[in-house]
Parts: sequence; C-alpha cells; structure tokens
Amino acid sequence: MISILDAVEDPKLFGSWFSNKATWAAWFAFVAALFGLPMTSDQLALYEQCTGRSVAPTAPAREGWLICGRRAGKSFVLALIAVFLAFARDYAQYLAPGERATILVLAADRKQARVIFRYISALLKQVPMLAQMIENERAESFDLTNGVTIEVGTNSYRSVRGYSFAAVLCDELAFWRSEDSASPDFEVLAAIKPGMATIPTAMLLCASSPYGRRGALYDAHARHYGKAGQILVWQAATRTMNPSVPQSFIDEEMDKDPASARAEYLAEFRTDFESFIETEKIRACITPGVYERPPDRRNRYFAFVDPSGGSGQDSFCLAIAHKEAAPIDGNHRTETLILDMVRVRKPPFSPEAVCEEFADLLRKYRCTSVRADRYAGGFPPDCFKKFGINYEASDKTKSELFVDLLPHINSLPSS
Repeated sequence: MISILDAVEDPKLFGSWFSNKATWAAWFAFVAALFGLPMTSDQLALYEQCTGRSVAPTAPAREGWLICGRRAGKSFVLALIAVFLAFARDYAQYLAPGERATILVLAADRKQARVIFRYISALLKQVPMLAQMIENERAESFDLTNGVTIEVGTNSYRSVRGYSFAAVLCDELAFWRSEDSASPDFEVLAAIKPGMATIPTAMLLCASSPYGRRGALYDAHARHYGKAGQILVWQAATRTMNPSVPQSFIDEEMDKDPASARAEYLAEFRTDFESFIETEKIRACITPGVYERPPDRRNRYFAFVDPSGGSGQDSFCLAIAHKEAAPIDGNHRTETLILDMVRVRKPPFSPEAVCEEFADLLRKYRCTSVRADRYAGGFPPDCFKKFGINYEASDKTKSELFVDLLPHINSLPSS
C-alpha cells in the first residue's frame, strides 16, 4: 500500500506540489507521525519538539489535533490528506450494499470551505490517475469510482448525521460558531463520532490556530499533549511549519498586538482576556438552563447597546436587564442585577434593520431609551429615534464600565 510520503514524492501523484522539499519538511514530519511512518532523525527531533513526546508512533493515529499558527499551510494539508485517504484506502468491506464511505472536510464558514474545496479539486483534477476516478462532481463534493465521496461543508451537528465516515477533517475548529449552540465544536464532534464507528481505520483530524483556553481544541491539548497513545496533538508556530513566512512580518505583528500575535503566529493559547474575570466567577453569575427571561410587568428594565456598522467584523449587540431588591435583615435590603436578554447580530447586516429589530424588543420590555458606548459612526442616535427609541451615550467608556463591574462579580462565591 502506498504511503502518503510516497505520494508526495511521486511525480505522477503529488510530487509537483512539493518540489521545494525544504519548505515542506515540517509537514512531512507531521504526516509521518500522523500515519505512524518511519521518521528520520531530523523528523524525530521536530516530532519531540511539537508533541512533547519522546517515543515515535508505530501506527496511525485515531485522532490528530493540529494546533498551528496562521499561514502555516493547514488548509492545503487537510485537502492533501483528504484526497490521499480517498484513493489510497479500501473501505468496501466496511460498507453495506449501496453505501459510500465519506471523507468529510468541515470548515468554520462557507468561504473557508470553498478554499479547501478548490485545493481538493486541484489535487484530483491535475493528477491524471486521480482525474480518471472522478465519477461525479458537485458544488461541494466529488464521488470517486471506488465508492468514496469527498465532501466539504460547514460546522453543523444536524448535517453530519447518517454518514459512514472514513475520515473527518475539521479546519479552524477554535473559531467555529453557531447561532443555536454555545459549544458547536463539541456538539459537531459528538454527532460525527457515531458515523466513524463502523470503519475501524476512520481518522479524525482537527486543525486550527488556537484562541482561548476553552473549547474542544484546548480540551484535547490539555488531555493529550505530551502523552502517548492514539490521539496525537501537534503544536507548532507558523514559521516552524512554513519557513517561507518572513520573520519580519511576525515581528511587526508582535509589535502591534503581542497577545494576539502569540496566538495567531506562535500557536499559543490566549490567556490575556482570562486575567480580567476568572471563568469560575462568570459561572457563579449564571443560572443553569436559563437562556432568556421574558418581560415581567413588575420589573423596570434598562438596556445597553453596542452598535456596529454591519460591514466589518464587529457584531451589533443588545442587552436588557433589571434590578431586584431582596431583604438582608429587618433594616437592610440589597439589590441584585439580573441580565434578562442578550441579542447579537453578526455581520454582514443592515444597521437600520437591526435598529428596527432591537427597537421592537426594547418596547416589549417597556424601554423607551437605550444607553450605549460612544460609537464612532453617526447613525445610531438617528436610527433608533426613527423607531421611537431615545439613544443616550454613556458617560463612561466601555473599559470604565468593565472596571466598575469587576468587584461585583468577584464578590460572588465561585460555583
């Protein structure tokens, strides 16, 4: 059986994409580790550096978790592995009559999915031997003559059910988002794994730049990095995997925003935003199972909005809250602040449409005005006024509001 390293060496397969082997040396070490192939001394040294392990694997990993900086080449390597697994392995013995084995590549959004699909298309169509195996081509999938389908899609726990997966490859897992789930990465992975159960050689490969110390990517790192077993965690900076990225570029990014650049290019999980409020303190503020409280005529509500123009990366957010008084003893009372509702609209969107939607919500909670930070654009006051809501700029900056909130949260016992 041909190995993936044989395939990238073979000029009749993928050799033309890897003519500058020095640039790809780190990726060759990674795929050798992932597939349990023999490693050179240089590859073994890099394996030890990037995995925290000292003993090389002798069998393919059941799961691979690839934590790399941006521009490291993750998406192309995922496409390469997907195509290799599609043509180089035989899954027929594990399939029912008429059933197909699926190699699924999941991305954070459709734009990223299209990028990976273009790589897959090129790897298939530009290799004559593989082009002959294409039975059907659709907008997001290829059916091959050996009963394997390569498909790309976006993260949805609903759409991954009913398949027999020979492999699932997840791109930019740390940045998966969903309107109806607080933890889409865990939910999608949980929905995927039953589809892998009937194919013993099925492989799960998750690749992403890191973000905060939470989610499935961080969980895998915390559980398996540096530990032997069939779950491989590989963590490497951008230039470790792709030395063609200029060091001067990395240095400039580090000068502009060190915390962000350490995550984006050095592949380190961010801790800067954890230092403000501990996760345990946040949990102490949350009532489990309560996601929103409907309006109650006994309460007087207050609202705050964080506007956005709709064309950049910032979301347009609305929060509505009220106060409740409770007795401490016969002579004293205390106030509890309760956040009743949060709405977030992610770009792209029409700012006027969002103002109208939020104005309707404000009226349901009997709010005739909304406070806001001092948004640089001029549209929010006029837009909200158009829909009958008075827009009041906060006397305090967002940072000052956060600082005022901190002692209230820290005074709560941890859950």
